[in-house]
Amino acid sequence: MPTPPLAGGTAGPAALRPLLDTVLTALHDGAALRGGPLPAGGPDTVTPRTRTATHPLIPDHGTGPHDALRALVTALAQGAADPAHPHCTAHLHTPPLALAAAADLAASALNPSMDSWDQAPAASALEADLTSALAAEIYPDTPSPDAVITTGGTEANQLALLLARERHGPVQTVCGTNAHHSIARAAWLLGLPEPFVVPAPTGTLDLAALDDALTELHRPLLVVATAGTTDTGEIDPLDAIADLCTTHDAELHIDAAYGGPLLLSPTHRPLLHGLDRAHSVTLDLHKLGWQPASAGLLAVPEHHHLTPLHHHAPYLNADDDTEAGLPDLLGRSLRTTRRPDALKIAVTLQALGRTGLADLIDRTIATAHHLADLITKTPTLHLYDRPTISTVLFRPTDADDHTVATVRRTLLQRGHAVLGRAHAEDRLWLKATLLNPHTTPKDLQALLDLVTGTTTDLLNGPPADLLTHPTPHPTEGDTPR
Repeated sequence: MPTPPLAGGTAGPAALRPLLDTVLTALHDGAALRGGPLPAGGPDTVTPRTRTATHPLIPDHGTGPHDALRALVTALAQGAADPAHPHCTAHLHTPPLALAAAADLAASALNPSMDSWDQAPAASALEADLTSALAAEIYPDTPSPDAVITTGGTEANQLALLLARERHGPVQTVCGTNAHHSIARAAWLLGLPEPFVVPAPTGTLDLAALDDALTELHRPLLVVATAGTTDTGEIDPLDAIADLCTTHDAELHIDAAYGGPLLLSPTHRPLLHGLDRAHSVTLDLHKLGWQPASAGLLAVPEHHHLTPLHHHAPYLNADDDTEAGLPDLLGRSLRTTRRPDALKIAVTLQALGRTGLADLIDRTIATAHHLADLITKTPTLHLYDRPTISTVLFRPTDADDHTVATVRRTLLQRGHAVLGRAHAEDRLWLKATLLNPHTTPKDLQALLDLVTGTTTDLLNGPPADLLTHPTPHPTEGDTPR
């Protein structure tokens, strides 16, 4: 076998072009074999089929690039949960824009490593400009806001707690029961006290309980508010929380991993009023930004707030190199080798502009409200509440929690729909997190028909029979994309 070609250099594109054709064909063929939002049959079917199609993973003699790509990409696509399907709505799992995925290919081919300037000359300049621009969206009235790119909301939240610890020592975190699980995990990883958890009985942080907590707890204190909760998409009262933080001399971090992109929509930006009062803000564009993972950020109001992240490694940021003008990149992340995720974000922002992103956001939120309207018009379904962003909770009207859970698993087993689950008001709800701007009213009605039909089946027959003999997928005509 000849030495395989490389992706970079002037010869790289010619080597990539036929391989990409094989990949794109395999993606199409795998999706056609899957026939729905995820493969039918559950783990007992998907796992052995995938292993059969991809075995052996380390053969004595290679099969060649086209056969390997065809086999593994087809198997992965056939066995994928496809967020581009309108019935794949369980999680904050976005269908990436084609242009962002194309930009990600360029990043992979060029392979800049964002830990030293001599590995990423142009990419480091692009990242610096992008992070400054995005930070300025969050902090428009400060002279030198900045941000660092992260793998997502979890890493950004961990960095926020780390920076607070470096400023104040063992800071006591205060968050609501609605906060993301990464807050407690970050406190554990950083050796901080376990977070003090404040009730959020209506889905958002209770202000009176927060006031009491800040009055009683020992300083230093870091309050974590949420702009877009995982379960319901609700947004804490940011301005009022910031007022309490000022009164009690506490710092504020806002986890806006989900809701942060609302800043780009003139219609929905008011929901984030008070965001700029936080000492740090988490943003995650592989949610409501339609980026391939990963695409997270942590923003701060002043560049010098990131100084504690500085790290010295002579082979990467020698003092004399830095003094001679080579940018020091090690303080831009806790990671060393990392991908140039700024490229796909920058391509998307430049290609669509503010108006294009706002249209995607507004369209997606309108779709969520349409789903809520359909649920309220369906006597056999009950809506939890109007959506704040694009998360809709609902449940069959006369079903108990066990039936709700079984409806969800049956739809997964059949390969018909991917719905999430959330607890609210002491009950279990089905969760649809809508992130696909191409979803149509017909898609939404078909999804609700699947839920109501499956519920009827379960209430009228033994669930085990349904799980053992899954029904066929809806046809492509039944669930238009």
